[in-house]
Amino acid sequence: MYKLLIVDDEPLVQVGIKSMLNWAELDIKVIGTAVNGQAALKMIYEQSPDIVITDVKMPVMSGLELIRKCREQFGHEYPYFIILTSYEDFHMVKEAITYQVTDYLVKMELTPPSLTEAVQRVLKRIQESTNRTPPAETIVHPFYDKFFIRLINNLFESEEQFSLQSQDLNLDFHYSGYVCCYGEMTGNQADSLPKEKQLSLFSTSMQMLKELAGKYRPCFCLSLDTRHFTLIFCYEAGQSDNLPYGAELKEILANISETLTKYYNVSFRCGIGSLVDTPLSICDSYQCSRQASLSAESQCPIVFFEECIKADSHHNSFNMSLFRQDLTKAFEEYDADVLNRTLDNLCELFLAHPDHFVQAMDGACNILYLSISLLQDGEAIVSDFFRDNPDGYRSIYKQATVEQIVNWLSSFKRQLCHLFESHHKDYKNHIVANVKKYINAHIKERLSLNEVAAVFGISPNYLSQLFGKHSEMGFSEYINTCKVSESKRLLAEGNLKVYEVAEMLGFESAFYFSKVFKKVEGVSPTEYLNNQFM
Repeated sequence: MYKLLIVDDEPLVQVGIKSMLNWAELDIKVIGTAVNGQAALKMIYEQSPDIVITDVKMPVMSGLELIRKCREQFGHEYPYFIILTSYEDFHMVKEAITYQVTDYLVKMELTPPSLTEAVQRVLKRIQESTNRTPPAETIVHPFYDKFFIRLINNLFESEEQFSLQSQDLNLDFHYSGYVCCYGEMTGNQADSLPKEKQLSLFSTSMQMLKELAGKYRPCFCLSLDTRHFTLIFCYEAGQSDNLPYGAELKEILANISETLTKYYNVSFRCGIGSLVDTPLSICDSYQCSRQASLSAESQCPIVFFEECIKADSHHNSFNMSLFRQDLTKAFEEYDADVLNRTLDNLCELFLAHPDHFVQAMDGACNILYLSISLLQDGEAIVSDFFRDNPDGYRSIYKQATVEQIVNWLSSFKRQLCHLFESHHKDYKNHIVANVKKYINAHIKERLSLNEVAAVFGISPNYLSQLFGKHSEMGFSEYINTCKVSESKRLLAEGNLKVYEVAEMLGFESAFYFSKVFKKVEGVSPTEYLNNQFM
């Protein structure tokens, strides 16, 4: 049964809504009422309602403020809101829509049929959310953005590293076809808004973009910066053969853009890449989509690569994989020397080909996206680099020549190097701490040095060295200690046999588990149990 909270400062409205419908028939239980947003927020924390019907304007805390706080705490869907408004407060509805409310009702026009329809729309949204099975979870994972930045830029060192990281993130790549779309959000009035409002507008728009795209077909979504994004649409075997996927994606993207314009006055320009048949070829589709996006304009905002780019034009895109090893090392280890050398080489390459403007812009933008995604709090850090520039880091898009791009990139490089120098000393301890967290989170799995190193994108030898220098015990010893600690907890519950615990914790045999247990504790598991109950 779904839980409903009613929030209004007028007791008669509360009573009216409670008695207007037979809530039990809708499989809904009214869990309570609140007279303002502050009281409602406390109840939301304590009782976790699925649906909240709230007045938009109330004392102490308004309905708008309540919704905003819930979105900050719980994300863009939970709980589902229906707002109540009067005609004089109707201007507040537009702002409420930016917070992803499900529906709104005018109090003077509130009737049992109109309330029933609104509630049924909410229930449908809840059901769709429950049944939705996209290829990736939409919750934020610390490695999610990094994974896809590596994927679209062809920065994985091997297929094994890709497989291990995708499995760890629970990402499904069983599809037979993939198509990348690269786009930029645009808004007629957005540039005149304060930066905080711009950020809120495009962040909300991006979230709606992700939700809408996933409803049409399985799709991975990645925000590259506040306005640029990549969508990776996935096709089952035979699907891309039976339909013109370019036309289909054009229609999907046009529908999404129309919805964004309707709700937020925001649209986008987008390029659609070519169809590829393996995950590690997604980088090729991404490069094609970036090339196609250059032809997008207001009259033709969605452009398909195959329609506008000659076959040999693909070579005009910048191949980041040429610098894969150095860029990976620089960002993963905060190595300022490697970063400085690599970006200097890039700048020299660009200056040697002053007529290759598109390639230089492509390369500089990819360095920008790498920085935003691979650095912790990357968006805030990079924004701070350009705090004195009225266009912020988006000033890269206003550079008109290769020389200007190189000057922008050189300035960016100096700030990045300074950041890397200040973080390099803490990097090794940071890696060890994160690996330890990973081990504890996966303690019931078989954990090898090679697999864990691959998840973090570093070599097994380097990871072993880090543990030797920056941990009180080595890698294998730490794993064994953690597993034994967990085994003691499981054995203490008294319901499991020694061999069952060994199997649960990923040991190859009960004999080997007993051997490791005795090495760590000084006694066998059986002796440990006997000592506990003496």
